[in-house]
Amino acid sequence: MLTQTTSRVLEPSDLDAALAVLDREPVANAFVTARVQVAGLDPWRLGGEMWGWYEDGMLTSLCYAGANLVPICATPRAVRAFADRARRAGRRCSSIVGPTEPTTRLWRLLEPHWGPAREVRAHQPLMITDRMPGDIAPDPYVRRIRKDEMDTIMPACVAMFTEEVGVSPMAGDGGLLYQARVAELVGSGRSFARLDDRGRVAFKAEIGAATSRACQIQGVWVAPEYRGQGLAAPGMAAVLRYALADVAPVVSLYVNDFNTAARRTYRRVGFREVGAFTSVLF
Repeated sequence: MLTQTTSRVLEPSDLDAALAVLDREPVANAFVTARVQVAGLDPWRLGGEMWGWYEDGMLTSLCYAGANLVPICATPRAVRAFADRARRAGRRCSSIVGPTEPTTRLWRLLEPHWGPAREVRAHQPLMITDRMPGDIAPDPYVRRIRKDEMDTIMPACVAMFTEEVGVSPMAGDGGLLYQARVAELVGSGRSFARLDDRGRVAFKAEIGAATSRACQIQGVWVAPEYRGQGLAAPGMAAVLRYALADVAPVVSLYVNDFNTAARRTYRRVGFREVGAFTSVLF
């Protein structure tokens, strides 16, 4: 038991204490919780380190340091400790992302050393729902993508990522990690799409993170030639039906505040804002 205020890299034996912290905010922490529940705290399996902040011997805050740097239930003192550790280690992540207050504070401390960022998305509304909309029928043509349809869904995933993030996921390692992630979602039955009469993706979305308490929809995309034709809301209702029936009792997502069309669609399907995320992209 630690008896002082300090931070350290957590070990597999710290799993129960880390899960207790993650469970304090099951919606905001769904992405990291899902990874930890599958991989534990071993850095190789987790894809990064989990840093812990202790006060009076109790683990109170976390920070996931992998491809993303994610502060979790992080107090101001914890954020400062995590920033010091990140600064000493050097930037290894492609983004900093998390609830707005600690993420913004973390970036302020790191910007003099890591800046400038390629882009800062300061306010991304976090939205949730726990029920189906009463006035929007789910699109009956939206279905799970099969494992033998990877060649069908992959171009749409690449297009969505490039449009959303501003860089192609195929850069760097040739897209190997991204293809593996898409394959994982398809294989677990969490990739959904509507195909047109030529077998091309018209609408798609994934349930990207899933725990027993909450899941997160991501990668929502309508092919450019089908935009403005009313596919998004029924498509989202269809994915929401799958999520509530098969995955978790609460469904969440976060969206760029400047994407007014998407926010309008999500509100139509019954999502409501409960907080905000911030993303710092490198």
